[in-house]
Amino acid sequence: MSSPSRVASWRLDPSEDLHLARVQPLLLSAIAGAVDTIGFIGLKLFTAHVTGNLVVMAALLVRAGAPTLDQALSIPIFMLATAGAWSIAAIVPKRGPVLARALLLIQLLLLICVLILSVITRPEIDPRGLSADITALMAISAMACQYALLQLAIPGAPSTAVMTGNIAKAVLAFVDTRLGSNAAPLVRDAERQLKSSLALVVIFFLGCVAGAVAFLWRGDWAWLLPVALAALALAICPSGKQAVR
Repeated sequence: MSSPSRVASWRLDPSEDLHLARVQPLLLSAIAGAVDTIGFIGLKLFTAHVTGNLVVMAALLVRAGAPTLDQALSIPIFMLATAGAWSIAAIVPKRGPVLARALLLIQLLLLICVLILSVITRPEIDPRGLSADITALMAISAMACQYALLQLAIPGAPSTAVMTGNIAKAVLAFVDTRLGSNAAPLVRDAERQLKSSLALVVIFFLGCVAGAVAFLWRGDWAWLLPVALAALALAICPSGKQAVR
């Protein structure tokens, strides 16, 4: 295993840095949109935007209702899966593309398990059954891996699953570039931020639409869509062999 100093001194080839910073977030955003929509329609749970489950549980508790098993476990499982992704990152001797590929592979394997389990058990028939709970929690784990990937392998990358911040950034950047003063801009690098934030929002929405269409068309086989996108993200991720030390 590389020493801490060796890991810290490792840096990306410029072309790989550009790919990780600009291309991967777009693909990950499409995956998150598809996973969240398919999970919400078929499993009645937010599988990417997990904080939405906190809202649902709070509403149920106030109305003297009880959260379901998958709702109650969604946040703890997300936390455990995120910690697990960190543990994997801790033993990977390199950062950047090498770590990204490792976490992309785990995301893909988890989504493949979700697909297989969905096709075999058909959780859409009983969204509150045990098989549906397990399927939902595996999908949440896959998204936790994606969150960890952004934080650990692509520092500074925007959120690919929660669009509230991206929409706010896009609005602020738009107003600053159109109405603000060029001499004293309030938003740093507003033009680039406007384009990147809008792109993520649009791609996420398209992923949601595609996920909904896939579920209405093929039911539980709809999970094949995020699996295919996750495989594509892994396939085009740089190998890290061009890293400069």
